[in-house]
Amino acid sequence: MPVTIVVGGFFGDEGKGKIIAYLAKHDEPEIVARGGVGPNAGHTVVVEGAKYALRMVPSGFICESARLLVGAGVLINPEVLKQEVDSFGLKGRVGVDRRCGIIEKEHIEEDKSDKHLKGKIGSTGSGCGPANAARAMRTARQAKDVEELQEFLSDVPQELNEAVDSEKGVLIEGTQGFGISLLYGSYPFVTSKDTTASQMAADVGIGPTRVDDVVVVFKSFPTRVGEGPFETQMSETKAAELHIEEFGTVTRRKRRIGVWDGRMAAYSAMINGATMVALSGVDRLDPSCKGVREYEELSKEVKEFVAKIEHDTRVPVKLISTGPEVSEIVDLRAN
Repeated sequence: MPVTIVVGGFFGDEGKGKIIAYLAKHDEPEIVARGGVGPNAGHTVVVEGAKYALRMVPSGFICESARLLVGAGVLINPEVLKQEVDSFGLKGRVGVDRRCGIIEKEHIEEDKSDKHLKGKIGSTGSGCGPANAARAMRTARQAKDVEELQEFLSDVPQELNEAVDSEKGVLIEGTQGFGISLLYGSYPFVTSKDTTASQMAADVGIGPTRVDDVVVVFKSFPTRVGEGPFETQMSETKAAELHIEEFGTVTRRKRRIGVWDGRMAAYSAMINGATMVALSGVDRLDPSCKGVREYEELSKEVKEFVAKIEHDTRVPVKLISTGPEVSEIVDLRAN
């Protein structure tokens, strides 16, 4: 298995958790490593009816043989990390890079009380913005300085690169989405760092020449949580007519719903260097496709939509999610 990075192509909530969980379960990588900002990003995974919401541990935990790592670029909330490790029975499988920045209680309090961050920007209030500011000012603590994290400490780049040298599979999990990248998103309505594939590689310590595939996840009906421009947003009335109502994994805020944005998708695919597209939510586009696992069983409407995405992005669609369950997917990678 090659080194694969999975990132979001729109504003987050594209279904990355499902895609990552599928790739982990199907391809059985040696390591699943998480990049991204921190616990302000939630991934939801549904396995045989059981629903898991994760904010710190990689979504690929469902591959029971995989080592689970959190890269140096990620901010750690020790309480959230330990709660997930205990809840999901992951003791002994999780490694945290010793250089990860730490979210302190004062960072969370500042995030929640700052009228600019909470009011105008729509921050999740998880402390990530202030913690990254502290990191930039060289005043942050690192994981190696926190007593309750000692059992998790690792040199993540060393582990990852040794696995690659041994030709073992590595899956790198991105968080958030292209549209809220600090560098390329709708500034100032963005998260506190870049969210592209290049950043995810840097977060976990993998050089760009070692990456084989970049999977950009797009949603049939893009969504956005919080403030900021959303050019293709539809009215709540229209969303209700389509029976689409969603809420954020971390904040439980209602998501704004939009229609496909080909221009944004093309730009996102370009900057991320996408080698393949994963498309989620086609069961929303055509409910008759719910749970389909073979391309031939997809409707004409969905097949035409897939062709449009490939035309817009100039990247092949290789994974098509037909429902929330990890098993509900059409995998075209062998084609």
